[in-house]
Amino acid sequence: MALILGIESSCDDTSAAVIENTVIRSNAVANQAVHEKFGGVVPELASRAHQQNIIPVVHQALQLAGIDKSQLDAIAFTRGPGLLGSLLVGTSFAKAFALGLNIPLIEVNHMQAHILAHFISYPGKDLIVPDFPFLCLTVSGGHTQIVLVKDYFLMEVIGKTIDDAAGETFDKAAKIMGLPYPGGPIIDQLARDGDPGAFEFAEPRVPGLDYSFSGLKTSFLYFLRDKLKVDADFIEQNKCDLSASMQYTIIKVLMKKLKMAAEKHHINQIAIAGGVSANSGLRKSMAQMKGELGWEVFIPPFEFTTDNAAMIALTGYFKFIENKFTDQKASPYARGGI
Repeated sequence: MALILGIESSCDDTSAAVIENTVIRSNAVANQAVHEKFGGVVPELASRAHQQNIIPVVHQALQLAGIDKSQLDAIAFTRGPGLLGSLLVGTSFAKAFALGLNIPLIEVNHMQAHILAHFISYPGKDLIVPDFPFLCLTVSGGHTQIVLVKDYFLMEVIGKTIDDAAGETFDKAAKIMGLPYPGGPIIDQLARDGDPGAFEFAEPRVPGLDYSFSGLKTSFLYFLRDKLKVDADFIEQNKCDLSASMQYTIIKVLMKKLKMAAEKHHINQIAIAGGVSANSGLRKSMAQMKGELGWEVFIPPFEFTTDNAAMIALTGYFKFIENKFTDQKASPYARGGI
């Protein structure tokens, strides 16, 4: 048995979790409401909030897990990619905590952890996990990738966005419409009462398995600019249809390349991960592919879609059993692939 403490601080959520082998014991998260009035994450404010939150969140995670810090076997932390200042807080704490407890330190790649979140299990419940190899569409505010997962740490990015991420496109569309931040979940909610075929927006044409979303954002912006010249209340009167149409277009683009990847690599084990995997439209589309194409579909529980420390601790466990440790010289990195 191994008890791993995971620490996640890559963006604006401070999280700590305890995993016993692959079974989750606790997952504590502190959100940062300070960014809402700015319409996006402010890096300096994020790192300051992490400094305030990290000790109480770790304490809460240990309490919820019902263990003392002396029982921990290792500490896993997000080394990157992410906001450098935010990562520095989590990295520094993890290094100091591991040093004080004289236990191993494990660095974790944030994007790998999102994918491996599919292997987190609950106490007393059977876990259905994808078989290797499988494809994983990782979609968030900062990343959009199609990953060929051959083993726990043998992953290959076979498609990625060449400009903006899908999650960023959701948030920018919401901002253009005057909706609060974060806009993605609000668009998802409004879309449920809208007509996805009400409006058409330009779809990117990028060869291969790569994505592009910058043109779609521009198309949406210019469309609303022209409509508002005629009717100043156009957005308010059509926000549900606008949300549904924009969401439909983004998901259509995502699924088109994912289907191409599945056909090219002859794989029917398909997973999604990352913050946008919580989107109800994307989940519905994945369910449809299960019926139409015979995919075996894997969708993580909502609590493991956004940034969380459970996926960090779980990834740390897989590294722990392979003795893949790091040392006190580890420093965070803002950019980097899987």
